[in-house]
Amino acid sequence: MIDYTFEKTTDITAQQILGLYQSVGWSAYTQQPQTTLKALDNSTVLWAVADQKLIGLCRGITDGETILYIQDILVDPNFQGQHVGTKLVKKFLNHFQNIGQTVLITDPEDKTLEFYQSLNFLEITPQKYGRAFVLERRFN
Repeated sequence: MIDYTFEKTTDITAQQILGLYQSVGWSAYTQQPQTTLKALDNSTVLWAVADQKLIGLCRGITDGETILYIQDILVDPNFQGQHVGTKLVKKFLNHFQNIGQTVLITDPEDKTLEFYQSLNFLEITPQKYGRAFVLERRFN
């Protein structure tokens, strides 16, 4: 059984968190572990735990009124294809159902496009929704 909780229990260790990021190939997050852990502490996180093992998370930040930004959605490769990611996003959005706009930026892969469209996210195009811009300073 998979438990979804916004409470970080003592079962969720730094090692499990960093291992989850590593398992999905997000090595930039594991190169500076203290930065990653502090970012999680300063965010709202929905944790997915199975048998006391962290198998997924959804992390976002919000002003609590008008906008929610989803930064990370990760699912352990051994649990992918079991709707864990879908449940994480749906539960996360339900938790913030009063927020009018949710934004996320993701990799330009077909599978991510299909995943987010299945959750009713709309891809921003200049003609329809405005423009999206990113100022990336992490990897310079």
